[in-house]
Amino acid sequence: MTDTSDGLDPVIHQLPKLSICALLAAGPQWVEFRTVRETTGLSDSMVSKHSRALEDTGYIEVRKGGIGRRPRTWFRITPLGQARYSRHVAALQQLLQREPDQDTTPDA
Repeated sequence: MTDTSDGLDPVIHQLPKLSICALLAAGPQWVEFRTVRETTGLSDSMVSKHSRALEDTGYIEVRKGGIGRRPRTWFRITPLGQARYSRHVAALQQLLQREPDQDTTPDA
């Protein structure tokens, strides 16, 4: 998928994916599944679903392992994901800074 003409990225525009990208872009190198779930407020299945979509597009990396007998999953944003996330946020900021068009004001 590619950016739209206004710079918004359709892959990460959905709030769950945007939340995951925001956390990974601001956090340490690798972030544990549990931290993503608790910080974003998403259920386990939603974190899994949206992280898979982000991984499939190359926006995040996933590492699986274990601590003792407990399986663990960690995520980190890729350089591509960081670039797409930064561009998406910049596009959102530009939308917020736009002056309203005079022609679009409804008649009173």
